[in-house]
Amino acid sequence: MAHVRPTIRVLRHDLRIPIPPANLPLESVEHPLLDKASHQFADPDIAHERIRAIDDTVLFKVKVQRWRGAAWRDEPSADVKAWLVAAGMREEGSGDDFYSALTAETRAARARYNAEHDKPLITDTYSAHLLPGPDDHDRYRLESATRFALRLNRTIRELVCGSLRDGHEHAADFSGFRLGILIRAEDGHETYAAIRITGSVPRDLITLILSRVPGCPPEAWFPEVALPERDLLPAEQVWSNLMDPKAAALLLEEE
Repeated sequence: MAHVRPTIRVLRHDLRIPIPPANLPLESVEHPLLDKASHQFADPDIAHERIRAIDDTVLFKVKVQRWRGAAWRDEPSADVKAWLVAAGMREEGSGDDFYSALTAETRAARARYNAEHDKPLITDTYSAHLLPGPDDHDRYRLESATRFALRLNRTIRELVCGSLRDGHEHAADFSGFRLGILIRAEDGHETYAAIRITGSVPRDLITLILSRVPGCPPEAWFPEVALPERDLLPAEQVWSNLMDPKAAALLLEEE
């Protein structure tokens, strides 16, 4: 199910929910209004009720229990398709007081905008301050980087352990490149480690990958022109190192 993502402003000021660490995507925050919005926008056959009084942006109503919200749909090509941009509680015995207050807020924002700009708005409302801004996009990029780092750590560990067990190269595909790891631990010899990267990868990502290999000194990686049993293919890069045998044994024990 495609989840509706709350803006940082909604979490902090409307729902009064602390911003979670970057390894928890904001759309996974648990709240009845967010759950309702996600179900509402996951089904293309569900009709959405527009907030008609707000005319500068298309916002949709989200209602569950006494909670009320306003959702905004981004372009189809956007990474996040829908956002919860405003939220509040319906007062006991009142109908759509939240939406009346939201309309009044956007009309006041329009008045402030027109007072500060030479070219006035011709719409009745101004709601741009509710929509996702730089902080929201920065947070999304931070989450993406965190997810990638966690996956990279987990995958490198799995490839290392797999190669330690059978002495063959183990590989995994990432977006834009393929990562292969070959570990050879022979009796009476040092434990040899080789990292193969196929694809266009920036230097800082290579450094990150090499620094994540357990048991190998990050400063001791050496670029190679061949793998133990073959020459390199086009677009392949290989680095070698010596792995601490105690670290290798510990990895297998933990597995």
